[in-house]
Amino acid sequence: MKPPKDPSSPAMPDATRRRLLEGSAATVAASALPLAWLPAAARAAESPQAVLDAAVAASDVPFAVGLVGSAAGVKWSGAAGEARPGVAASDTTVFRIFSQTKAVGSTAAMIMVDRGKFTLDTPVEDVLPEFAQLQVLEGFDGDKPVLRAPKVKATVRHLATHTSGLTYEFWNGEIGRYLAVTQRPTIISGLRDAMNYPLAFDPGERWDYGMGIDWLGLMVEKVDGRRIDAFCNEEIFQPLGMVDTVFELDDARKARLADLKARGEDGNFGPFELAPPPNPEVYGMGHCLYGTPADYMRFLRMFLNKGQLDGNRVLSERAVAIMLENHIGDLRIPKMITQAPPVSADVDLFPGTPKTHSMGFLRVEEDVPGMRSKGSQGWAGVCNTHYWFDPSKDLAGVIMTQSLPFVEPRFMKTYGAFERAAYTG
Repeated sequence: MKPPKDPSSPAMPDATRRRLLEGSAATVAASALPLAWLPAAARAAESPQAVLDAAVAASDVPFAVGLVGSAAGVKWSGAAGEARPGVAASDTTVFRIFSQTKAVGSTAAMIMVDRGKFTLDTPVEDVLPEFAQLQVLEGFDGDKPVLRAPKVKATVRHLATHTSGLTYEFWNGEIGRYLAVTQRPTIISGLRDAMNYPLAFDPGERWDYGMGIDWLGLMVEKVDGRRIDAFCNEEIFQPLGMVDTVFELDDARKARLADLKARGEDGNFGPFELAPPPNPEVYGMGHCLYGTPADYMRFLRMFLNKGQLDGNRVLSERAVAIMLENHIGDLRIPKMITQAPPVSADVDLFPGTPKTHSMGFLRVEEDVPGMRSKGSQGWAGVCNTHYWFDPSKDLAGVIMTQSLPFVEPRFMKTYGAFERAAYTG
């Protein structure tokens, strides 16, 4: 396999190009949802299993696992291909779920809101005074960053909805330039100092994808007193029976970890190394988890069950209803233009369908014909792990592989066909 071509923009510093290709991909970390969808009638008659089998046979994905569920349970589960040589993929295969971590971090914060520990409109600096040191990047004077104080104080709501001004370098070239000229560490380093990105805009001004939920995790730690991994284990994973969702891999789960593949210039998949940093100074709740498709379906089913699963309540019904509302008002999620083509394609989610953001997920504001309904929620992880849930139709779906680039057209063709099959099957 020929390796992916290095991004070659002459305006991009060499150090920034290196960041984009040396593992910093993780914090694109989920970037978003679908790039393109099949026409409404295309492949609609296929079963979910037929979709996965065809995708693996055509090398559109290296392997795939899919689940379809409802509040009551798993309706369908299947897989195609090998997760690693000689090991068939299954719903208990372990995946690097990267930005699927974000929904867990947002849920942790919503538990704190539910318990009255802070509100959606609590300024971040009221809990974490160091956040007040972050400034807005207005541009550059030569190679010197031009910074100013933000005009608005960022809140819990801003962090959870990607409207805080914190933006990944993978989607904002100015932030990439700032990290390069200041020699600042990228968020994927796991260093506490890496949290201190400048803001790309004033809080509330627009939606732009970033590491706000990493800061939410710090807020939960500060208010609750437990480290975020202990909090999530005790308050989310154990109650929901998510037995394989972990911050660090033990030997048994390493044996079930899928191989990651990247598509090279020759069109073929080859091995690629990318993972959250082990034992970091800070567990970034934007990207740090490993998990299985079976576990993530249990997480989604908790939302379809309005905050509980199998008699174990994580959130109150009222908290779930609030969490899933549109929390960005008249703002909309735009097309995302990649700064790292080997890692991710451009992301254009359901072109023509208005998208907003809830406290945990991308939210569609209109029905998507043959697919999810208005008010459905979803997101993804950078290695092409994707999910959605549709409260109106009591349906959730998970489709996962381990491949790059994120949302490449061949993967998105598979995703679109899988979602249609989930609704027609």
